Amino acid sequence: MDYPVDSFTPDEQARLAPHVTNLDRPVFALTNLPETVKGAMFARYSRYQGTLRRMFLDEFADSLPPVSAPSHHADDTEGTRAAELYERIFVGYGDDSVAQLGGAHVACEWVSNVLTKVLQRPRLGAYLEQSTRYIAYDVPMDGAGTRAPRYRYYRDPALGPVYEQSMDEVFGIYSGLLPRVRAWVDESFPGDPGPARDRAIGAKALDLVRGLLPAASLSHMGIYATGQTYEQLILHLLAHPLPEARECGTQILDAVQAVMPSFVSRVPRPDRGGEWIGYLQERDAAAARWVTRLGLDRPANETTGRPSVRLLHVDGDEDALLAALLFEASGVSEEDARIRLSALSTDERTALLGDLVGNRRNRRHRPGRGYEALRYRFEIVSDYGAFRDLQRHRMLTVQWQKLTPDLGAGVPEDVDLAGCGGEYRRALELSRVAHQRILDDGHDPRVAMYALCLGYRIRYVMDLNAREAMQLIELRSGREGHPSYRAVAHEMHRQIAAVHPAVAATMTHVDNDNEPRLERILAEMRTQSKLDQLLPERAG
Repeated sequence: MDYPVDSFTPDEQARLAPHVTNLDRPVFALTNLPETVKGAMFARYSRYQGTLRRMFLDEFADSLPPVSAPSHHADDTEGTRAAELYERIFVGYGDDSVAQLGGAHVACEWVSNVLTKVLQRPRLGAYLEQSTRYIAYDVPMDGAGTRAPRYRYYRDPALGPVYEQSMDEVFGIYSGLLPRVRAWVDESFPGDPGPARDRAIGAKALDLVRGLLPAASLSHMGIYATGQTYEQLILHLLAHPLPEARECGTQILDAVQAVMPSFVSRVPRPDRGGEWIGYLQERDAAAARWVTRLGLDRPANETTGRPSVRLLHVDGDEDALLAALLFEASGVSEEDARIRLSALSTDERTALLGDLVGNRRNRRHRPGRGYEALRYRFEIVSDYGAFRDLQRHRMLTVQWQKLTPDLGAGVPEDVDLAGCGGEYRRALELSRVAHQRILDDGHDPRVAMYALCLGYRIRYVMDLNAREAMQLIELRSGREGHPSYRAVAHEMHRQIAAVHPAVAATMTHVDNDNEPRLERILAEMRTQSKLDQLLPERAG
């Protein structure tokens, strides 16, 4: 696929060259920059319309001293002695832990929303992705011109002309609805005028129409991870059925090789990485064979899909939780502790749990590792947009099925109230037909996912311990969040309360207020309040 390429003046190229591993490819690593600068750039990424290299020049370059020449060549980065050490210990002895001792910042630009989920799958990594809440997709990549608009979505000639025609029409509907929905939001949620309200109105409008964006929509992502995480990610990308994923895997390998080659030295070796990739492909093929053999590839009734949250399995009880919380402070076995705890009344157990959890003055105050003694396994059906937000949580197991139209799609009530429901539904149907056309042409179902709008539903499993459940539910129930994932968080909390009421009661920062609102205005107000406290001269 051809992507927009940044155009740099010779002076800009000279400023950039020491700090990126290449100037003209969509995947590159950052070099010769302070950790704070790299972190700040990735933090800015989610709300910046352009590319990371352009952002560096526009917002960061002038604050840094010039670097005379690039120094991200392998010999300069690692040194001969360090490279030999890794060759002996990492490759020769297979001591994987040494690959955790170095990390790199890598930017992956112009990647589809299908691929972003693959890129974010490793647990031990940090990711920052452009947000559909702050980035509008109504402006073509090439701007206005005489040629047809080139909206921001993944293209592949192999997908055929119908795919591009359908995607262009879907993006055209999205672009037409966005100002109409924004005007309705502005009229329906009165408030004091100002920049914060304007941003909140824009965010809500983008939230309401984001379900029309196809999974092919392109995003930029920043990744910070260790060498070990990059090795695993690259192997999974190279084994993936999507050509886009394999190409991205190759480019991430090139970028990491440019800054810390020893950490990924096993990947290109046929007897190491080659064998690994073959194993992953064989495992994927075996699952596909058995799904077909058992008739698990399609639901019996394609019209039964509705948003749902089901608690499939609970592992552990509140006595196990209490024993685990007391374990590190005690001098007896966990079994002995459970025996003594069994003598307590229900009220005493509840009081003990409250005492051990403590006074949580904000949602970042979380109990200790003992809370990991309980596990919950949920099966969830939600729109793909909500799944994208929930999948980002690291310390849990997320497994998801392919995105298909089988579970249907919803239309936000506010979109209907804005008088835009008909066009919204037409875009969903265009998306469904394009998906079916790709399947009819013999493509892998995972390739056909590109055509489906984010409003279509997907089934996935979230397996998490009570500590992570507290973090996820309190964060995602926040009133500034998107209504679709707030609904999932609320239902998870309700179902945990049904089996472990004392545990649910410690989740004191769950926000159950569902009053219609401008969601982001609350975050804007809290941010401004904190700024006023830090900078009192600006208050008032």
